[in-house]
Amino acid sequence: MTTSARPAAPGAPGSRPPFRVGLIGYGLAGSAFHAPLIATTPGLRLAAVVTANPDRRAQLRQEHPDARAVDTPEQLLADPDALDLVVIASPNRTHAPLARAALRAGLATVVDKPLAATAAEARELCTLAGSSGTLLTVFQNRRWDGDFLTAARLVREGALGRVHRFESRFERFRPKPKPGWRELADPAEVGGTLYDLGSHLVDQALTLFGPVDTVYAEIDVRRDGAVVDDDAFLALTHANGTRSHLWTSAIAPLVGPRLRVLGDAAGYVKPGMDPQEAALRTGLRPDGTMAWGADDPAQYGTLGTDASTTPLPTDPGDYPAFYAGVAAALATPGTPPPVDPQDAVATLTVLEAARASAATGTAVRLDAVPA
Repeated sequence: MTTSARPAAPGAPGSRPPFRVGLIGYGLAGSAFHAPLIATTPGLRLAAVVTANPDRRAQLRQEHPDARAVDTPEQLLADPDALDLVVIASPNRTHAPLARAALRAGLATVVDKPLAATAAEARELCTLAGSSGTLLTVFQNRRWDGDFLTAARLVREGALGRVHRFESRFERFRPKPKPGWRELADPAEVGGTLYDLGSHLVDQALTLFGPVDTVYAEIDVRRDGAVVDDDAFLALTHANGTRSHLWTSAIAPLVGPRLRVLGDAAGYVKPGMDPQEAALRTGLRPDGTMAWGADDPAQYGTLGTDASTTPLPTDPGDYPAFYAGVAAALATPGTPPPVDPQDAVATLTVLEAARASAATGTAVRLDAVPA
């Protein structure tokens, strides 16, 4: 189980210079998540950013004036000796081909989720990274959401007893589709909510409760004018007997609890979203000038039973732990990455089974899914 403990990173006096990072993409993912986290991680330096958009280049100059702008990924990868790490935060359809190119250039690689469009592509990338001994990891930042860290701690400590039901939701109310690749019908774009927020939901469930035997799913297109899935429910039966019920929706005018974890001794219910995304979007940075990842006490969860409950402060969220883990893995050979890329293969396998289940209206056994 991943925790919020941050590994030591290079950067102390006498240590090697910071690892040079090339970031591909400066849209929302690149500018609001990856760039600020990279720039505030000891031992890493944001050296170059791929974006040809004039407005985004101006934004980059203002936010990270020491990073050079590059027109294309090909230009960035043409000089691999100028970099130590490539971060891919471009549209989903580009994840696998860009990761393949970066790994073939001998560069350690971080890929935003999902790692690839298919489990087979993701497996190929893992094989490529393993055969060359090159670092590959996936930005599953919501493993470091405060609510998830709290739930994981409760499970780990046995505070809930034997957990039999895990409920998790990422629900929003966006009744009108927004322009952009995430709303395009072409399967090659890997759009829709299942592969977007669903990637987080499945990754969290697998991280907590391990492999899955069967998957049942309902996947719909609800909004007028929408052409990709915007409402999905997944029921996973884990090999250990725990059942995970997962919801992701863009058409939820009243959202449900973020988490509800039920054991035979107690339960944990948590409303509200982790505050780190909102903080990053507004320009706040985990640079030590403020308490990072602290939850609003009004959004604390509840622990106990109907006979006796108590508010439970949320463990602080810690997105910076991801890149601290990357820096540690780069600095010390043999240190595992913060997210094993094989976990992304497992997540994509579940998502593919969900698609098959929704198409047939039946549960799908994972041992029947071709490898």
